[in-house]
Amino acid sequence: MPSFDISSEVDKVALKNAIDTTDKQITNRYDFKGTAAKVEFTEKDNIITIYGDNDFQLDQIKDILLPAMEKKEPDSTKRLEHKDVQKMGGNKVKQELKIKAGIDAELAKRITKLIKDSGLKVQASIQGEEVRVNGAKRDFLQEAIAFCKKNVTDFPLQFGNFRD
Repeated sequence: MPSFDISSEVDKVALKNAIDTTDKQITNRYDFKGTAAKVEFTEKDNIITIYGDNDFQLDQIKDILLPAMEKKEPDSTKRLEHKDVQKMGGNKVKQELKIKAGIDAELAKRITKLIKDSGLKVQASIQGEEVRVNGAKRDFLQEAIAFCKKNVTDFPLQFGNFRD
């Protein structure tokens, strides 16, 4: 029986590339000279930390970072969870952007419910951080992919592991 998996994985190479590009732009910009403006990426925790002198500077850094991320990987900014701005020593501030990887239980339930309610001739089941979709024919699976792309726009999804 043909099947495929719906998942959401972070392209770490593209993410690091976008962060490096942002860091270069920050060091080259005149208005950031002599400030605490910088971007750090903690790979094991999947957290991007932005440092600046004030909230306005954090917003300027995000205005550089988010388009760079979108350019490298479309819809990648939808997986960011913006934490609160924290005050540090002196007048410095920082903000953490948590990168969500995988499909959480709530989104997986929503996807399976959407597929079941759609009337498509496929079955969806939750497999950890992925959703597996089975169908009798390849055409039904392609319809399910198109349906999911159209209806789930708030989180980036990948469709892979296609088997006949």
